[in-house]
Amino acid sequence: MSIRIQRYIAILAVLLFLVKIYAWYLTHSVTILTDALESIVNVIAGFIGLYSVILAAKPRDSNHPYGHGKVQFVTSAVEGALIIIAGLFIIYEAIVRLFETKPLHKLDIGVWLILATGLINFFVGRYAVNQGKKQRSIVVESAGQHLLSDAYSTAGIAVGISILLITKWLWLDSVVAMVFAIIISVTGYKVLRRSMAGIMDEADEKLLKEVIDFLQHNRKDQWVDLHNLRVIQYGEVLHIDTHISLPWYYSVAQAEKEIHGLEDLVKTHFGNKVEFFIHIDGCMPYQCNLCALQGCPERKEAFTKQIEWTLQNVQRDEKHGKAEI
Repeated sequence: MSIRIQRYIAILAVLLFLVKIYAWYLTHSVTILTDALESIVNVIAGFIGLYSVILAAKPRDSNHPYGHGKVQFVTSAVEGALIIIAGLFIIYEAIVRLFETKPLHKLDIGVWLILATGLINFFVGRYAVNQGKKQRSIVVESAGQHLLSDAYSTAGIAVGISILLITKWLWLDSVVAMVFAIIISVTGYKVLRRSMAGIMDEADEKLLKEVIDFLQHNRKDQWVDLHNLRVIQYGEVLHIDTHISLPWYYSVAQAEKEIHGLEDLVKTHFGNKVEFFIHIDGCMPYQCNLCALQGCPERKEAFTKQIEWTLQNVQRDEKHGKAEI
């Protein structure tokens, strides 16, 4: 699914780039050139993204034991860098044109052409962002965000050119171009920042909280505690690494049943592309007052209350105990 969407995005980027280049050729507007240059980035990013999605879909092998999904962060970082470079080039071109004003032509036709590309980018961008989040594909989501950013900047550019048509202020062409070049550069920085965070395995607190809240909501009494939880996403695959405390007297078969139950539960919410690394700990006597398991034959203390799993206490590499009551 991600490959098909990214393929369409790449093909669409080429077609819209040609339309915008034609609009610039007709008008000689540096503002429309701004839109066209960003579309060059769309074309490059579209095909790089397509390559990365295809590579990320490959199964893990001996050289890549965690799969190939991390390539999506690399290609997304390249896309962010290209957006920033395009923005800086546009600012340079706009400053030059500000002091060397040139006549503009057929702006009315140019406005309609870029408006059409903006509408297409908007609807395709929304679809790509939704599908990227659904499939947990940072490349598809980043591509969608880029298309939405392109659509918004196109709308602003169309407004700027319309004002230019009315006022005949030629300098406005360069000013509008610079404004949207800055917006484009900020968008590129955000894409680059998020990609670098993925490359460095920076914790995604939003995703981590989603996992913790889901487990807390579906928690079983025999799951005494959960600690040292780490969540990393490589492409569409979610890697969950955690320690879980179960009653110490459980047999291997019982413990295995609980682990498989936990895995199946998580997959009902996050999909089948989830990989677990779960370490089993036996509960300790000082945890009896935290354990809600009824009929426990080894209980040493009465149950007091269960500790709610939160972002703060589940990440710590220690069992929950009396100090947290």
